[in-house]
Amino acid sequence: MTQSCEITMVRIYLTEGQHQFEKLMTILHDEEKVRGVTAFRGIAGFGQSGKMHSSSLIDISLDLPLVLEFFDTPDKVKQVLEYLNTLIKPGHIVSWPAQVNSGE
Repeated sequence: MTQSCEITMVRIYLTEGQHQFEKLMTILHDEEKVRGVTAFRGIAGFGQSGKMHSSSLIDISLDLPLVLEFFDTPDKVKQVLEYLNTLIKPGHIVSWPAQVNSGE
């Protein structure tokens, strides 16, 4: 029977124009060694500023929305978020409890 274990999921909202992606990937992979990270590139989006970030066939934007999603144990995520909150503007990190199948 498959068991599950508690994790915390985190989603970070960025844009390509902020030039934070590479730094965050290095932090999450090399320094913090979280269990899993996925990056998504959006086709359109806007945030609190209301500025639309989008792509079209006519204009290939270099400021598209990016979502960086990762997970780990709640204690590990709490530690990582303390650091990330010093780098990311308020309102751009969302987290929630979840479960992952452990296969045991």
